[in-house]
Amino acid sequence: MNNSIKVLVVDDSSLFRQAIIQNLSTQAGIEIVGYAINAYDAKLKIPQLKPDVLTMDVEMPGLNGIEFLKQLLPTNPLPVVLVSSLNLSVFDALSAGAVDFVRKPDMTMQNSKDAFFASLLLKIKTAAKAKVRISAPSPAAAPQPQAPSQSGRLGAAPAVHTASSQAAAKPMPFPPLPRNVLDSTIIGLGASTGGTEATLEVLKRLPANIPGMVITQHMPEGFTAMYAQRLNRICAMEVREAKHGDIIKPGLALIAPGAKQMEVVRSGRNYMVQCRPGPKVSGHCPSVDVLFNSIAKNVAINKVGIIMTGMGRDGADGLLAMRQSGAFTIGQDKDSCVVYGMPMVAFNIGAVCTQASCENISSVLMNHLKK
Repeated sequence: MNNSIKVLVVDDSSLFRQAIIQNLSTQAGIEIVGYAINAYDAKLKIPQLKPDVLTMDVEMPGLNGIEFLKQLLPTNPLPVVLVSSLNLSVFDALSAGAVDFVRKPDMTMQNSKDAFFASLLLKIKTAAKAKVRISAPSPAAAPQPQAPSQSGRLGAAPAVHTASSQAAAKPMPFPPLPRNVLDSTIIGLGASTGGTEATLEVLKRLPANIPGMVITQHMPEGFTAMYAQRLNRICAMEVREAKHGDIIKPGLALIAPGAKQMEVVRSGRNYMVQCRPGPKVSGHCPSVDVLFNSIAKNVAINKVGIIMTGMGRDGADGLLAMRQSGAFTIGQDKDSCVVYGMPMVAFNIGAVCTQASCENISSVLMNHLKK
């Protein structure tokens, strides 16, 4: 039985499209079933070729990737891995239901190309096992449920996670937290695949008066600054990309910069972040384990750890260290995860005090802080 992941490559650039096809065709477990030169071409070929995963450029002539996803996913919940230049539109495409993205490489540099293809392969394999998030359709347009796969083959019938709209939402009407709680708590959050939207779902439900937060999301350099700006526009608290030496303070969420490891350290009466280039830890830079372990080791005040959707185990050991040092820890539950990997490992090793859905994590957090 053929267990290969069937991939359809969608890109209007013939040069880049051919480079992806040539590389992926040599990879074990991958079958290129075809290509499409634009979104219209893809719409015609998907029913014929029945791919398990799409790789797709975000910016294409005619129907762009974002509108294509909005049309495609309600009736064809296929996992989509975006191939994007440094562009804010990638987050709109993730909000529309794409599973993950890879930054386009510099095709003149071999190491850039090698890193791109390695990342693309990993993300395709992850996407084939992911739940596809789609915005909740209106009742009249609700798609019929898809019959489960009888073959059990990877990606044969992707699960669907219907998500609420990602438009700006008012924070939950939580009562104000006392100043001593705000000043005596640090919250760490880590996420990977599916985490851009999951983290937004948590933060947009929180009030402005929240203890200082430090967040590691697996994301390439350049995109973390744009992601922080997106969160800052939507959420009640201030959100920005962390800089080396930033003080952690109430009402501020700091996002680890891409390609740098972020740690929390004591600085006199304050806590601050150190952001430095470094080797990958648990397969990532930035790494959730690096952040969580630093909180466990260096933070003497109250601490909370939150681990969310993502492949692998980055953050699980760090969250365990946090719990063992007295932290309250929350893991995203299986049903609401795009990929129940990191939270599953954390739960299995005893690092998680309680599990909650993506939509309920904010309430669990606030209830804990009120105590």
